[in-house]
Amino acid sequence: MSILDKCKCKAHLNQAHALIVKTSLHANHLIVAKLLRKLLSASPTPSSSDLRLSSSIFRSIPSPDSFLFNTIIRAHLFARCYLSSWSFFARMVHLGIPLDSFAFSLVLQACGRMGPQDRGRLVHSLVVKLGFQSDIFVQTALVEMYSKSGCADSARTIFYGIEEPDTVSYNVLLAEYVRMGEMGLARDLFDGMPNRDLVSWNTMIHGYASVGNFAEAKELFERTEDRDAISWSSMIGAYARTRQSNEAVRLFYKMQAAGIVPDKITMVSVLSACGDIGALGMGRMAHQFLDRNRIEIDMKLGTSLIDMYSKCGDIDSSLSVFNVMKEKDVFTWSAMIIGLANHGSGELALEYFSKMIDEGIAPNDITFVGVLSACSHRGLVDVGRKYFYSMNHIYGVAPKIEHYGCMVDILARAGHVMEARQLIGSMPFEPDAVIWRALLSGCRTHKHNDDIVEEATVKLLQMEPIIDGNYLLLSNLHTQAKKWDEVSNIWRTMREMNLRKIPGSSSIEVNNTVHEFLAGDRLHPQSEQIFQMLDEIYDKLKNAGHKPLTCLISQDLEENEKEAMLAHHSEKLAVAYGLLYTDHGSPIRIVKNLRVCEDCHVTFKLISLIYDRKIIVRDRNRFHHFNGGACSCKDYW
Repeated sequence: MSILDKCKCKAHLNQAHALIVKTSLHANHLIVAKLLRKLLSASPTPSSSDLRLSSSIFRSIPSPDSFLFNTIIRAHLFARCYLSSWSFFARMVHLGIPLDSFAFSLVLQACGRMGPQDRGRLVHSLVVKLGFQSDIFVQTALVEMYSKSGCADSARTIFYGIEEPDTVSYNVLLAEYVRMGEMGLARDLFDGMPNRDLVSWNTMIHGYASVGNFAEAKELFERTEDRDAISWSSMIGAYARTRQSNEAVRLFYKMQAAGIVPDKITMVSVLSACGDIGALGMGRMAHQFLDRNRIEIDMKLGTSLIDMYSKCGDIDSSLSVFNVMKEKDVFTWSAMIIGLANHGSGELALEYFSKMIDEGIAPNDITFVGVLSACSHRGLVDVGRKYFYSMNHIYGVAPKIEHYGCMVDILARAGHVMEARQLIGSMPFEPDAVIWRALLSGCRTHKHNDDIVEEATVKLLQMEPIIDGNYLLLSNLHTQAKKWDEVSNIWRTMREMNLRKIPGSSSIEVNNTVHEFLAGDRLHPQSEQIFQMLDEIYDKLKNAGHKPLTCLISQDLEENEKEAMLAHHSEKLAVAYGLLYTDHGSPIRIVKNLRVCEDCHVTFKLISLIYDRKIIVRDRNRFHHFNGGACSCKDYW
């Protein structure tokens, strides 16, 4: 028993097992039970080989008792092999081995997780037959089983039949109400609990956070006296999932100040939040925190780091993390492929896809979004066609509407507008607004086919009649065609519908603080210096021969007013701030909520040359790396 206690790895357990057999102790039930428990707890999730070995050891025992049966049932339950747990219990009954409340509790948990209630009802009848219906452990397991099987009425009946339910019984029903999204019932039960523990509070915080009720989640979070990692993680995760990323990061700092060590789940949420707002400095600090606290970077954390770095504009760090990871799954490869695609490294993204296939990793639908995006950003039409048609025929992945959207974008962007329209007509489902918008964008770029423009316009406005971006896209199309009456009609329609253009917003992180700018924004504390810097930039641009693309402004304004509007775009304010307050030679990273405009694109190429600075801009669609007067997109965007 002492040797088994000291076993720290699989090799030691195998040696101990050999010694048990050699010394004929394999008939000792206590020792064999200990061996089984150690074998199946050697890793968080026992492997299939561990389970086969434990089952083989169990079958070699001539007369297993209740203790050994309970051990093997519990092991398979924790390994999520619920049918095996049930089978061992059924064998226990068949052999006439005495049943206890522990056996019933374990098998009822397995029945609940299997779904249908047939087996659970059989066990329930046995509970009643053998007189265990008043045992609180069995009653609690029955509540959980019926709840997980979707029979809430039976669960409630059993719960309210418990003479003196304890906190564990309350928490089981509370957790099931939360899982079903019945927050009203959960709150009533929570408020009526005679005693609450931290599990009760965390269950409610997680429940409210999951359904997006932040007011209630925050109120309970603030009332919780002894918060643990789960309490903090629930709130941080909820903020990250709903794109309230600044709040998620702020709460992470407070969590550290409170002396709570975050777990892996928390760190995944924090990295997601950093990626969302492009906070590279904060993301690096989170990475350093993982290294400093020796938190193992498993596949999920590694994938989150890859995603965070690529979304923050540091694709080199993404590649570094990817290359040192020992294990990679399809999500890891997909994150890397999508990151490379969004940074304009389409050819490299396709190379990584080939490596993934060579390593025997089967691609999924997310992988192909990355592959087709890579083709779209680089204008690889023939390659895009090849991969699109290979999805079903070679890899067995049925194309979804997202993949058709990517393919329409590839074709329309390259000027194959008629082919894109034919593809839409062949789709096995109705096209959505994203697809019609991709077709319209292609028409705008290549000044194509009035009939297709009219059809796509009608479809788009039917699907999204109150989305301002659709009207702005149409306005730009008509501005390009110099159809000024149509432009006026669109702006009049927007005014009548009270549709306001979403303002351009750009953010830049300096010294671990994210600064956000709106177009023409003068609210920043350093706005005076920023606008002085803009004047300096435009003087140098003028000397370099730059002329603002005032044709992009569809409003009836004087030429100098149009130039001022272009000069005060949010990304230009952000780059001015970056030139002022970042070290010379360091990259300037900007995150924009909309597509970067043509004038800003031309301007940033010149700024990168004049000031000898690399500028990385993440817009709604992709990354642009400006360096030495050129952009990584090669002006194909």
